[in-house]
Amino acid sequence: MGPNDYLDTLRPLAMRFGLERMERALDALGRPDRDLRVLHVAGTNGKGSTCAMAACALQFAGHRVGLYTSPHLVRFHERIQVDGRPIGDEPLAARIEEIRRACPWHEGGGEADRLTYFEFATLIGLLHLAREKVAAAVVEVGLGGRFDATSAVTPLVAAVTRIGLDHMQFLGDRVDAIAREKAGIFKRGVPAVVARAQPLAAMEALRDEAERRGSPFHVAAAEWTGPIALRGAHQSGNAALAAESLRLLDLAGVRVGEPEIREGIASARWPGRMEEVGGVLLDGAHNPDGAAALAAALRVLHPGRPVELLFGVLADKDHEAMLAAVAPAVRRMHLVAPDSPRARDPRGYAGLARRLGVEVDVHESFPEALECARAAAADGALVCVAGSLYLVGQARSLLGGDGA
Repeated sequence: MGPNDYLDTLRPLAMRFGLERMERALDALGRPDRDLRVLHVAGTNGKGSTCAMAACALQFAGHRVGLYTSPHLVRFHERIQVDGRPIGDEPLAARIEEIRRACPWHEGGGEADRLTYFEFATLIGLLHLAREKVAAAVVEVGLGGRFDATSAVTPLVAAVTRIGLDHMQFLGDRVDAIAREKAGIFKRGVPAVVARAQPLAAMEALRDEAERRGSPFHVAAAEWTGPIALRGAHQSGNAALAAESLRLLDLAGVRVGEPEIREGIASARWPGRMEEVGGVLLDGAHNPDGAAALAAALRVLHPGRPVELLFGVLADKDHEAMLAAVAPAVRRMHLVAPDSPRARDPRGYAGLARRLGVEVDVHESFPEALECARAAAADGALVCVAGSLYLVGQARSLLGGDGA
Protein backbone atom coordinates (compact mmCIF):
# COMPACT_ATOMS: atom_id res chain seq x y z
CA MET A 1 0.00 0.00 0.00
CA GLY A 2 1.46 3.36 -1.07
CA PRO A 3 1.38 6.53 1.06
CA ASN A 4 -1.63 8.00 -0.75
CA ASP A 5 -3.48 4.68 -0.51
CA TYR A 6 -2.97 4.59 3.25
CA LEU A 7 -4.09 8.20 3.69
CA ASP A 8 -7.18 7.51 1.60
CA THR A 9 -8.22 4.80 4.06
CA LEU A 10 -8.64 7.57 6.66
CA ARG A 11 -10.99 9.67 4.53
CA PRO A 12 -14.24 7.90 5.49
CA LEU A 13 -13.74 8.97 9.09
CA ALA A 14 -16.03 11.76 10.19
CA MET A 15 -14.57 15.12 11.21
CA ARG A 16 -14.07 15.07 14.98
CA PHE A 17 -13.02 18.26 16.72
CA GLY A 18 -10.70 18.23 19.71
CA LEU A 19 -6.95 18.22 20.27
CA GLU A 20 -6.70 15.14 22.50
CA ARG A 21 -5.60 12.75 19.72
CA MET A 22 -3.10 15.28 18.35
CA GLU A 23 -1.54 15.89 21.78
CA ARG A 24 -1.33 12.16 22.43
CA ALA A 25 0.30 11.50 19.05
CA LEU A 26 2.78 14.38 19.36
CA ASP A 27 3.76 13.15 22.82
CA ALA A 28 4.33 9.66 21.39
CA LEU A 29 6.52 11.14 18.66
CA GLY A 30 8.64 13.12 21.12
CA ARG A 31 6.97 16.50 20.47
CA PRO A 32 8.61 17.32 17.11
CA ASP A 33 6.48 20.48 16.99
CA ARG A 34 8.56 21.98 19.80
CA ASP A 35 11.60 22.00 17.51
CA LEU A 36 9.78 24.30 15.09
CA ARG A 37 9.66 28.10 15.04
CA VAL A 38 6.18 28.59 13.67
CA LEU A 39 4.12 31.33 12.05
CA HIS A 40 0.53 30.06 12.42
CA VAL A 41 -2.06 31.47 9.98
CA ALA A 42 -5.87 31.23 10.31
CA GLY A 43 -8.73 33.08 8.60
CA THR A 44 -11.48 32.64 6.03
CA ASN A 45 -9.85 33.82 2.80
CA GLY A 46 -6.23 34.54 1.94
CA LYS A 47 -4.56 32.06 4.30
CA GLY A 48 -2.65 30.23 1.59
CA SER A 49 -1.57 33.43 -0.16
CA THR A 50 -0.39 34.97 3.12
CA CYS A 51 1.54 31.79 3.94
CA ALA A 52 3.14 31.72 0.49
CA MET A 53 4.34 35.33 0.75
CA ALA A 54 5.70 34.80 4.27
CA ALA A 55 7.51 31.59 3.31
CA CYS A 56 9.03 33.21 0.22
CA ALA A 57 10.33 36.17 2.25
CA LEU A 58 11.85 33.85 4.84
CA GLN A 59 13.68 32.01 2.05
CA PHE A 60 15.06 35.31 0.76
CA ALA A 61 16.29 35.94 4.30
CA GLY A 62 18.40 32.80 4.00
CA HIS A 63 16.33 30.45 6.15
CA ARG A 64 15.50 26.84 5.43
CA VAL A 65 11.72 27.18 5.37
CA GLY A 66 8.96 24.66 5.94
CA LEU A 67 5.42 25.20 4.68
CA TYR A 68 2.34 23.20 5.65
CA THR A 69 -0.94 24.05 3.89
CA SER A 70 -4.20 22.43 2.83
CA PRO A 71 -5.92 21.25 0.79
CA HIS A 72 -3.73 20.11 -2.08
CA LEU A 73 -4.72 20.74 -5.69
CA VAL A 74 -3.25 17.73 -7.50
CA ARG A 75 -1.09 15.64 -5.11
CA PHE A 76 -1.00 15.31 -1.32
CA HIS A 77 2.74 16.06 -1.43
CA GLU A 78 1.98 19.75 -2.17
CA ARG A 79 0.80 20.22 1.42
CA ILE A 80 4.28 19.73 2.91
CA GLN A 81 7.16 21.71 1.42
CA VAL A 82 10.72 22.59 2.33
CA ASP A 83 12.16 25.58 0.48
CA GLY A 84 9.37 25.31 -2.06
CA ARG A 85 9.88 21.60 -2.81
CA PRO A 86 7.04 19.18 -1.98
CA ILE A 87 7.79 16.14 0.15
CA GLY A 88 8.97 13.13 -1.86
CA ASP A 89 7.40 9.66 -1.96
CA GLU A 90 10.08 8.01 0.18
CA PRO A 91 10.10 10.50 3.06
CA LEU A 92 6.30 10.61 2.97
CA ALA A 93 6.12 6.82 3.34
CA ALA A 94 8.74 6.93 6.11
CA ARG A 95 6.84 9.58 8.10
CA ILE A 96 3.60 7.59 7.81
CA GLU A 97 5.29 4.46 9.13
CA GLU A 98 6.92 6.38 11.97
CA ILE A 99 3.54 7.73 13.08
CA ARG A 100 1.86 4.33 12.82
CA ARG A 101 4.60 2.72 14.94
CA ALA A 102 4.51 5.45 17.57
CA CYS A 103 0.71 5.45 17.81
CA PRO A 104 -0.49 1.81 17.84
CA TRP A 105 -3.77 2.98 19.38
CA HIS A 106 -4.57 4.79 16.14
CA GLU A 107 -5.26 1.47 14.40
CA GLY A 108 -5.72 -0.83 17.38
CA GLY A 109 -8.02 1.27 19.54
CA GLY A 110 -11.64 2.28 19.20
CA GLU A 111 -13.14 4.73 16.72
CA ALA A 112 -12.63 7.63 19.14
CA ASP A 113 -8.87 6.89 19.19
CA ARG A 114 -8.48 6.87 15.43
CA LEU A 115 -6.67 9.87 13.92
CA THR A 116 -8.64 11.66 11.21
CA TYR A 117 -7.25 12.30 7.74
CA PHE A 118 -6.37 15.90 8.57
CA GLU A 119 -4.87 15.02 11.94
CA PHE A 120 -2.65 12.38 10.34
CA ALA A 121 -1.68 14.78 7.54
CA THR A 122 -0.78 17.46 10.09
CA LEU A 123 1.36 15.01 12.04
CA ILE A 124 3.21 14.09 8.84
CA GLY A 125 3.79 17.78 8.13
CA LEU A 126 5.06 18.68 11.59
CA LEU A 127 7.22 15.57 11.83
CA HIS A 128 8.75 16.09 8.40
CA LEU A 129 9.53 19.77 8.94
CA ALA A 130 11.15 18.94 12.28
CA ARG A 131 13.19 16.08 10.78
CA GLU A 132 14.30 18.41 7.98
CA LYS A 133 15.48 20.89 10.63
CA VAL A 134 13.80 23.89 9.04
CA ALA A 135 14.72 27.25 10.57
CA ALA A 136 11.15 28.55 10.25
CA ALA A 137 7.81 26.87 9.58
CA VAL A 138 4.70 28.53 8.15
CA VAL A 139 1.62 26.52 9.13
CA GLU A 140 -1.87 27.10 7.75
CA VAL A 141 -4.95 26.26 9.80
CA GLY A 142 -7.26 23.75 8.14
CA LEU A 143 -10.68 24.65 9.58
CA GLY A 144 -11.54 27.17 12.26
CA GLY A 145 -8.71 27.46 14.75
CA ARG A 146 -9.69 26.56 18.28
CA PHE A 147 -9.95 22.80 17.68
CA ASP A 148 -8.00 22.56 14.43
CA ALA A 149 -5.27 19.92 14.49
CA THR A 150 -2.61 22.56 13.84
CA SER A 151 -3.56 24.30 17.10
CA ALA A 152 -1.57 21.72 19.06
CA VAL A 153 1.45 23.82 18.04
CA THR A 154 2.66 26.80 20.08
CA PRO A 155 3.84 29.35 17.48
CA LEU A 156 6.06 32.40 17.72
CA VAL A 157 3.41 34.48 15.93
CA ALA A 158 -0.29 33.89 15.18
CA ALA A 159 -1.92 35.65 12.22
CA VAL A 160 -5.56 35.88 11.10
CA THR A 161 -6.63 36.90 7.61
CA ARG A 162 -9.99 38.50 6.79
CA ILE A 163 -12.96 36.79 8.44
CA GLY A 164 -16.06 35.94 6.42
CA LEU A 165 -18.86 33.38 6.37
CA ASP A 166 -17.69 29.86 5.52
CA HIS A 167 -17.97 26.36 7.02
CA MET A 168 -21.03 27.69 8.84
CA GLN A 169 -22.26 24.22 9.81
CA PHE A 170 -19.13 23.88 11.95
CA LEU A 171 -18.26 27.44 12.94
CA GLY A 172 -21.59 29.26 13.21
CA ASP A 173 -23.44 31.69 10.97
CA ARG A 174 -22.21 34.99 12.44
CA VAL A 175 -18.84 36.57 11.73
CA ASP A 176 -18.22 37.24 15.43
CA ALA A 177 -18.73 33.55 16.26
CA ILE A 178 -16.45 32.53 13.39
CA ALA A 179 -13.84 35.07 14.50
CA ARG A 180 -13.79 33.59 17.99
CA GLU A 181 -13.17 30.15 16.52
CA LYS A 182 -10.33 31.49 14.36
CA ALA A 183 -8.87 33.32 17.40
CA GLY A 184 -8.54 29.93 19.05
CA ILE A 185 -4.96 29.91 17.70
CA PHE A 186 -4.07 32.83 20.00
CA LYS A 187 -1.93 31.71 22.95
CA ARG A 188 -0.70 33.46 26.07
CA GLY A 189 2.35 35.59 25.39
CA VAL A 190 2.32 34.87 21.63
CA PRO A 191 1.84 38.02 19.49
CA ALA A 192 -1.35 37.98 17.42
CA VAL A 193 -1.70 40.01 14.23
CA VAL A 194 -4.88 40.36 12.19
CA ALA A 195 -5.78 41.78 8.79
CA ARG A 196 -7.23 45.27 9.06
CA ALA A 197 -10.12 44.71 6.61
CA GLN A 198 -12.34 42.88 9.10
CA PRO A 199 -16.08 43.19 9.58
CA LEU A 200 -16.53 45.29 12.73
CA ALA A 201 -18.02 42.43 14.75
CA ALA A 202 -15.14 40.16 13.73
CA MET A 203 -12.49 42.71 14.74
CA GLU A 204 -14.13 43.20 18.12
CA ALA A 205 -14.27 39.45 18.69
CA LEU A 206 -10.62 39.00 17.68
CA ARG A 207 -9.51 41.79 19.98
CA ASP A 208 -11.57 40.42 22.89
CA GLU A 209 -10.20 36.90 22.42
CA ALA A 210 -6.61 38.16 22.27
CA GLU A 211 -7.11 40.02 25.54
CA ARG A 212 -8.81 37.04 27.18
CA ARG A 213 -6.03 34.70 26.11
CA GLY A 214 -3.19 37.07 27.03
CA SER A 215 -1.97 37.46 23.46
CA PRO A 216 -0.45 40.86 22.49
CA PHE A 217 -2.74 42.22 19.75
CA HIS A 218 -1.60 43.87 16.51
CA VAL A 219 -3.52 45.05 13.45
CA ALA A 220 -1.72 45.00 10.09
CA ALA A 221 -1.76 47.94 7.71
CA ALA A 222 -4.74 48.13 5.35
CA GLU A 223 -2.62 47.82 2.22
CA TRP A 224 0.83 46.92 0.93
CA THR A 225 2.32 49.65 -1.22
CA GLY A 226 5.07 47.67 -2.95
CA PRO A 227 4.93 45.18 -5.84
CA ILE A 228 2.86 42.02 -5.28
CA ALA A 229 3.34 38.94 -7.42
CA LEU A 230 -0.08 37.45 -6.67
CA ARG A 231 -2.88 39.05 -8.67
CA GLY A 232 -6.06 40.69 -7.43
CA ALA A 233 -6.70 43.78 -5.31
CA HIS A 234 -7.49 41.58 -2.31
CA GLN A 235 -3.84 40.48 -2.19
CA SER A 236 -2.79 43.90 -0.92
CA GLY A 237 -4.34 43.21 2.48
CA ASN A 238 -2.85 39.71 2.54
CA ALA A 239 0.58 41.14 1.75
CA ALA A 240 0.28 43.72 4.53
CA LEU A 241 -0.63 40.94 6.97
CA ALA A 242 2.29 38.79 5.81
CA ALA A 243 4.65 41.75 6.24
CA GLU A 244 3.52 42.52 9.79
CA SER A 245 3.66 38.83 10.70
CA LEU A 246 7.25 38.69 9.46
CA ARG A 247 8.22 41.79 11.44
CA LEU A 248 6.89 40.12 14.58
CA LEU A 249 8.79 36.94 13.69
CA ASP A 250 11.93 39.04 13.36
CA LEU A 251 11.35 40.45 16.84
CA ALA A 252 10.91 36.87 18.09
CA GLY A 253 14.35 35.90 16.76
CA VAL A 254 13.71 34.66 13.22
CA ARG A 255 15.72 37.20 11.27
CA VAL A 256 13.94 38.74 8.28
CA GLY A 257 14.40 42.35 7.19
CA GLU A 258 12.35 44.78 5.14
CA PRO A 259 14.28 44.08 1.90
CA GLU A 260 13.53 40.35 2.21
CA ILE A 261 9.89 41.06 3.04
CA ARG A 262 9.57 43.23 -0.08
CA GLU A 263 11.31 40.61 -2.23
CA GLY A 264 9.15 37.77 -0.92
CA ILE A 265 5.89 39.60 -1.53
CA ALA A 266 7.06 40.62 -5.01
CA SER A 267 8.05 37.04 -5.90
CA ALA A 268 5.66 34.60 -4.20
CA ARG A 269 3.45 32.33 -6.25
CA TRP A 270 0.49 30.33 -5.02
CA PRO A 271 -1.06 27.79 -7.40
CA GLY A 272 -4.75 28.01 -8.14
CA ARG A 273 -5.21 31.62 -7.00
CA MET A 274 -5.67 33.96 -9.97
CA GLU A 275 -3.21 31.71 -11.82
CA GLU A 276 -3.12 31.23 -15.57
CA VAL A 277 -2.40 27.70 -16.82
CA GLY A 278 -2.73 26.75 -20.47
CA GLY A 279 -4.57 29.98 -21.26
CA VAL A 280 -7.18 29.33 -18.53
CA LEU A 281 -7.50 31.46 -15.39
CA LEU A 282 -7.80 29.39 -12.20
CA ASP A 283 -9.02 30.76 -8.89
CA GLY A 284 -10.16 28.80 -5.83
CA ALA A 285 -12.93 31.32 -4.93
CA HIS A 286 -14.74 28.75 -2.79
CA ASN A 287 -16.96 30.97 -0.62
CA PRO A 288 -18.93 34.24 -1.07
CA ASP A 289 -16.05 36.56 -0.17
CA GLY A 290 -13.75 34.67 -2.53
CA ALA A 291 -16.32 34.88 -5.34
CA ALA A 292 -16.69 38.64 -4.79
CA ALA A 293 -12.90 39.07 -4.88
CA LEU A 294 -12.73 37.09 -8.13
CA ALA A 295 -15.48 39.22 -9.72
CA ALA A 296 -13.64 42.41 -8.72
CA ALA A 297 -10.34 41.07 -10.05
CA LEU A 298 -11.88 40.08 -13.39
CA ARG A 299 -13.19 43.61 -13.89
CA VAL A 300 -9.79 45.15 -13.14
CA LEU A 301 -7.50 42.64 -14.87
CA HIS A 302 -9.73 41.95 -17.89
CA PRO A 303 -11.97 45.02 -18.31
CA GLY A 304 -14.64 44.58 -20.94
CA ARG A 305 -13.56 41.03 -21.78
CA PRO A 306 -16.37 38.45 -21.70
CA VAL A 307 -15.84 35.53 -19.30
CA GLU A 308 -16.77 31.88 -19.79
CA LEU A 309 -16.82 30.54 -16.22
CA LEU A 310 -16.50 26.87 -15.30
CA PHE A 311 -18.13 26.69 -11.89
CA GLY A 312 -18.59 23.86 -9.42
CA VAL A 313 -19.20 23.89 -5.69
CA LEU A 314 -19.31 21.59 -2.68
CA ALA A 315 -22.63 20.93 -0.98
CA ASP A 316 -21.64 22.65 2.28
CA LYS A 317 -20.93 25.99 0.60
CA ASP A 318 -23.26 28.99 0.25
CA HIS A 319 -23.64 28.53 -3.50
CA GLU A 320 -26.45 31.09 -3.79
CA ALA A 321 -24.29 33.92 -2.42
CA MET A 322 -21.31 32.76 -4.51
CA LEU A 323 -23.35 32.77 -7.72
CA ALA A 324 -24.83 36.18 -6.94
CA ALA A 325 -21.34 37.60 -6.36
CA VAL A 326 -19.73 36.30 -9.53
CA ALA A 327 -22.66 36.38 -12.02
CA PRO A 328 -22.36 40.10 -12.91
CA ALA A 329 -18.77 39.54 -14.05
CA VAL A 330 -19.39 36.62 -16.43
CA ARG A 331 -21.17 35.98 -19.71
CA ARG A 332 -21.88 32.26 -19.37
CA MET A 333 -21.54 29.64 -16.64
CA HIS A 334 -20.53 26.07 -17.40
CA LEU A 335 -21.70 24.18 -14.34
CA VAL A 336 -20.05 20.91 -13.36
CA ALA A 337 -19.66 18.89 -10.16
CA PRO A 338 -16.16 18.95 -8.61
CA ASP A 339 -14.46 15.58 -8.17
CA SER A 340 -15.53 15.10 -4.55
CA PRO A 341 -18.17 13.02 -2.76
CA ARG A 342 -19.26 16.32 -1.17
CA ALA A 343 -20.01 17.94 -4.55
CA ARG A 344 -23.31 19.72 -5.16
CA ASP A 345 -25.23 18.50 -8.22
CA PRO A 346 -25.19 21.44 -10.68
CA ARG A 347 -28.58 20.47 -12.05
CA GLY A 348 -30.02 21.54 -8.71
CA TYR A 349 -28.91 25.16 -9.03
CA ALA A 350 -28.78 25.75 -12.79
CA GLY A 351 -32.15 27.51 -12.60
CA LEU A 352 -30.85 29.85 -9.90
CA ALA A 353 -27.85 30.73 -12.09
CA ARG A 354 -30.13 31.48 -15.06
CA ARG A 355 -32.30 33.77 -12.94
CA LEU A 356 -29.17 35.84 -12.28
CA GLY A 357 -29.13 36.78 -15.95
CA VAL A 358 -26.33 34.63 -17.35
CA GLU A 359 -26.36 31.85 -19.91
CA VAL A 360 -25.94 28.44 -18.31
CA ASP A 361 -24.75 25.05 -19.54
CA VAL A 362 -24.65 21.95 -17.33
CA HIS A 363 -21.98 19.32 -17.98
CA GLU A 364 -21.42 15.72 -16.94
CA SER A 365 -17.62 15.98 -16.70
CA PHE A 366 -14.92 18.59 -16.32
CA PRO A 367 -13.19 17.79 -19.68
CA GLU A 368 -16.55 18.24 -21.43
CA ALA A 369 -17.15 21.54 -19.64
CA LEU A 370 -13.67 22.81 -20.52
CA GLU A 371 -14.07 21.87 -24.18
CA CYS A 372 -17.40 23.68 -24.35
CA ALA A 373 -16.07 26.78 -22.58
CA ARG A 374 -13.05 26.98 -24.89
CA ALA A 375 -15.28 26.69 -27.94
CA ALA A 376 -17.52 29.46 -26.60
CA ALA A 377 -14.42 31.60 -25.97
CA ALA A 378 -13.29 31.46 -29.60
CA ASP A 379 -14.33 35.11 -29.91
CA GLY A 380 -11.59 36.16 -27.49
CA ALA A 381 -13.40 35.58 -24.21
CA LEU A 382 -11.54 34.52 -21.07
CA VAL A 383 -12.00 30.97 -19.76
CA CYS A 384 -12.00 30.89 -15.96
CA VAL A 385 -12.37 28.02 -13.44
CA ALA A 386 -13.66 28.77 -9.93
CA GLY A 387 -15.95 27.70 -7.10
CA SER A 388 -13.95 24.88 -5.55
CA LEU A 389 -10.29 24.05 -5.00
CA TYR A 390 -11.16 20.49 -6.03
CA LEU A 391 -12.31 21.83 -9.40
CA VAL A 392 -9.17 23.96 -9.72
CA GLY A 393 -7.10 20.85 -8.95
CA GLN A 394 -8.85 18.98 -11.75
CA ALA A 395 -8.13 21.87 -14.10
CA ARG A 396 -4.45 22.05 -13.14
CA SER A 397 -4.05 18.32 -13.67
CA LEU A 398 -5.76 18.39 -17.06
CA LEU A 399 -3.99 21.57 -18.23
CA GLY A 400 -0.53 20.43 -17.18
CA GLY A 401 -0.02 22.48 -14.01
CA ASP A 402 2.95 21.25 -12.00
CA GLY A 403 1.00 20.60 -8.80
CA ALA A 404 3.63 22.33 -6.71
